[in-house]
Amino acid sequence: GGGRGGRGGGRGGAGGGGFNAPPSSVVLYGKVLHECENDLVCDVVKSDSVPKFNSFVFHENKTQVGKVDEIFGAINDVKFTVKLGTGFEASSFKEGDEIYIDPDRLLPLRMFTEPEKKSGGGGRGGRGGRGGRGGRGGRG
Repeated sequence: GGGRGGRGGGRGGAGGGGFNAPPSSVVLYGKVLHECENDLVCDVVKSDSVPKFNSFVFHENKTQVGKVDEIFGAINDVKFTVKLGTGFEASSFKEGDEIYIDPDRLLPLRMFTEPEKKSGGGGRGGRGGRGGRGGRGGRG
């Protein structure tokens, strides 16, 4: 059984673990509502999309502040929490502060709201072949 890739160990820890280079562009995605246990609870302003889990989030100047932790709420009122990176305190954010995200890390909301069209027979494979996470391998 494969682990999850050994870099940076555990949650957080010294050195900030695996901060990537900033994306080429970021888009406004949410606004801070309040803090909760040193995470930020944010309201989605770009409501036609949902972030991938663990996507990094940024200030407008592309300074990385943390990553998407939880996504919750009604389909027309989505909220998300941000697990802050090392050196950031939830108390330093105030209501209405803007949170930005790499647009490549957003999935269209219709992926979650429209019924699956490609079920049954022959999978013509859309994006396939990326290996994916989990799964059992073929052999059994």
